[in-house]
Formats: sequence, structure tokens, C-alpha cells
Amino acid sequence: LADDLNKSMLKASQRRIFSLNTLFLFHKGAIPAIFHHPPDSLADAPHHHGHHQFAIPVIDLTGLATPSGRASVVGAVRAAAETVGFFQVTNHGVPESAMSETLAAVRRFNEEPAEAKAPYYSRDPARRARYQCNFDLFRSLAAGWRDTLYMEMAPEPPPREEIPPACRAIVPEYTRLGRKLFGLLSEALGLRRGYLEDTAGCLDGLSVGCHYYPACPEPRRTLGTARHSDPSFLTVLLQDAVGGLQVLLDDDERRPAWVDVPAEAGALVVNVGDYLQILSNDRFRSVEHRVVANGAGPRVSVACFLRADASTRVLAPIVTAGDTARYRSTTVPDYGAKGLDGVSALQRVRI
Repeated sequence: LADDLNKSMLKASQRRIFSLNTLFLFHKGAIPAIFHHPPDSLADAPHHHGHHQFAIPVIDLTGLATPSGRASVVGAVRAAAETVGFFQVTNHGVPESAMSETLAAVRRFNEEPAEAKAPYYSRDPARRARYQCNFDLFRSLAAGWRDTLYMEMAPEPPPREEIPPACRAIVPEYTRLGRKLFGLLSEALGLRRGYLEDTAGCLDGLSVGCHYYPACPEPRRTLGTARHSDPSFLTVLLQDAVGGLQVLLDDDERRPAWVDVPAEAGALVVNVGDYLQILSNDRFRSVEHRVVANGAGPRVSVACFLRADASTRVLAPIVTAGDTARYRSTTVPDYGAKGLDGVSALQRVRI
């Protein structure tokens, strides 16, 4: 992989920027071998089109205004978190204008000339804002068809000058929404409303991934993002109308199948992460998902990963009366992350 990259990207490497837009300059639209995924990983489960018994629920948060409505929303969130691990929320309080402006800003930055993006390119994990293609480039079996601007926003945000000007207004509303969601999930676990935020520290860390998936001339040979689950408590995703996000669920005969997460107008996608599966002692599910490549046009999404403060937080299951712990306590650094190769980090801490 490294030899292929060096031969293909010599000039780009000298300029310290490796993005898919730059790659096309060297390959004239063909997909280099480093992006070819093994056929068995591309077709590791059937893809269910249309109706499915586990369609991704859409939950209207308007009901939170009344006690009875809140109880109904808590029940819907509980059911989604316990079964499919994914749901979409509408009337969530994030203005549609802010959502559309965020997507436009991410697209605008990614479509700037390479010279304008070069100052933000970095593969240094210590840098709190970094633009790169494939964070696991030299560790995964194949590269993903995606460029990403990562920003570590909490507990300490990056210096303003490290964030591209087009993207500096991203994320103002998501902490408030996270607080609302963790309140619902706390109640769904039978805990007081502020438990996951205050006691478990689920809002102590916030990372943002601004993803850009260029149109792909050979989408059947690669993936935008390979199969994985999220090393977070909760992920809130803003996606455009292109689609491509798929969730791995059991079909009617209890066989794994890929199910589309449709792009609902005005909705935000929410999914349970590994940390919350541990914390809930398996009541909530962190489900594997992926993004397929497409040939229609660029796909843009912004993922907000609600995480722990990695330097201090211990992940430990909440054990209710009559139950036993299904995971051993672990720190965030010791836990690591689930790789983009289908190998679950959860299994390493399961009792």
C-alpha cells in the first residue's frame, strides 16, 4: 500500500496534501489499487432495499413539551436504542438554515484548490484540527473513498487559525441537542434525567468529522467508509440528500443484512456508540454501519461524536438489581477504538 501511495502521490506528498480531489489529477478518474476493497468485504451481507422489519425509526421531539408526550418520546428512544441502535430525530431545535449552511461550508472547503487546503493537512493525531484522507491509511486493508476535516472541539477546541474559515461556524447547536438526547436516554435506562451527562461524563468530549465523499467512477470496487462501530457514547449525524449510509441488522430470518438509513428532510441521524453499550450493560446496541461509494455526485455529512474526556474517564457498566456486569471497567485509552475492519473492540472488554 505504501509503495502504491508513494508512486501515485509523489508530488502531492511533497506538497503535504493527500485528498481524493488531488488524487484525480494523477489518475485521471481511475481508482488506484489502494482503494480496491476485497470482494468478500464488499458483499459480506445482502442489501435490503425498501421495507425492512427494522426500518430506522424517525422520532418527533415535539412531544417533549408535555409530560405525556415526553414519556412517549422516551419510550420510542428506548425501543430504538435497544433494537436497531439508530434513529432519526425531527423538530430537534437545530435550525434547517444552520444545517444547510454547514453542509455547504464543508463542500465549499473540500472543493477549494489544493493550495488553499494544504495548510490544514496533517496526519499528526495531536493536532486538534486536521484535514486528511483515511486516518488509518497505513493500517487498513484498503483505503476509503472519503476526505475528512477532523476537529476536536471539547474539552479544549483547536486554535481558531487551525480551522478553515469556511468551517468555523460549525457545531454551535449540537451540544444543546446532545444534552437533550442524553436526558432521554438516561430516563430510558430508568435513571434521573441528567445522569449520563453529569455523572457518566457523556458530554465531556466532542469530536467532529466533516466528511466529503467525491463521486466515484467505480463505486462497486470501493467503500466510502468501511464497516465499523463508533468509539463514542452517541453520534449525531447531519447528512445531505445523496444517501449511502447503511446499518447492519438482522433480517426476518435473523441473518445480517445491510439496511439503508434514508435521508429524511430536516432530520438528524443518531446512533448509539460503543461506550454507551458498555455503560448500559448491553441494554443499548452499538451497531455496525458503513457508507457506500456513489457515482452520482459528492456526498457531504457532518458527524458529531459525543465522547468522554479520554484522559480521565473510566467506562464501567451500570448494573441494575438482579443483573451482572457484562463488561469489565476500562479507561478510554485502554479500550481503543473499533477499527474499520469489522473487528469489535467491545469483545476485548466483555466478561
